[in-house]
Amino acid sequence: MAIGEARYGPYSIFADVMYTKISGQGGTSRGILADDVELSSEIFAGFLGAGYAIYEDSAARVYIAAGLRVWSVESELSFSGGLLDGVSRTDDATWVDGLAGLRGTYSLTPEIYLTGWGLVGAGGADLDWDVAAAIGYRVGDTVSAVAGYRALGVDYSKDGFVFDVVQQGPMLGLVVRF
Repeated sequence: MAIGEARYGPYSIFADVMYTKISGQGGTSRGILADDVELSSEIFAGFLGAGYAIYEDSAARVYIAAGLRVWSVESELSFSGGLLDGVSRTDDATWVDGLAGLRGTYSLTPEIYLTGWGLVGAGGADLDWDVAAAIGYRVGDTVSAVAGYRALGVDYSKDGFVFDVVQQGPMLGLVVRF
């Protein structure tokens, strides 16, 4: 994950990019239709947003934020052996969702800070949400490293393509301020 942020007084512009590739395969019990089945998905999500500081003191800053997330998902199901040997099916979709919520930072020291966000919205999807909590370390005036936990979910369905997923787990990121 890469995160970029620009601040102009009480305003900020921020972005992040994620890419995930997931795959799995398994054998079938009788092997009549297929000996082996494989499923793979590639997921790209990019977010561009803006925020306005609604609270600020020497250590903390809280933003009301809104932005757009573009999703692009491609899934492939393939069969090997049996009656379905060589059969595969690919389906994909791309859509945009609008999200809004809160972002914030709290400085523990000049170098170490806590950060987090909660965003929710919809658009192409019925529901799109994103929450995170992390600790950051300022390497310099323009670069920080962050580590934390993130969960995001999306519920999209159109023309038979269904992507109802929650991704969650540890995150590592690089913040670049300009």
